[in-house]
Amino acid sequence: MSAEGDASAEQGRYREALAKYAEALGLLPEPTTDWEAATWLLAAIGDAHFLAGDYEPARAALSDAMHCPDAISNPFLHLRLGQSQFELGNLERAEDELTRAYMGAGPSIFKHEDPKYFEYLKSVLNAPADGGG
Repeated sequence: MSAEGDASAEQGRYREALAKYAEALGLLPEPTTDWEAATWLLAAIGDAHFLAGDYEPARAALSDAMHCPDAISNPFLHLRLGQSQFELGNLERAEDELTRAYMGAGPSIFKHEDPKYFEYLKSVLNAPADGGG
């Protein structure tokens, strides 16, 4: 199911992808947060929502993924969560997550993303500690 979801997502058919990912997630035993599969399924759900421009469901799925195995150390999850927070106007949370992505993978993680995210991160990381200009 997840492979079918991935194929749909690669073709820009995000609704189809989301249905497959949700179906696969529903097969995991409770508590789902104990399973590594939940990490990558929730990541895929968040990614599909993000790419479709649905930032609130993306934020929710990616936030849920953070409670699953190996999520905290995954730069891609932090990247997408930070981007979603940015798009929702939650700039403090965006800064935190984008920083985690940068610290985990370096600038290359931003290579294929809209430059606005890395530009934002650079602007806040270079800001003086007193908030002055």
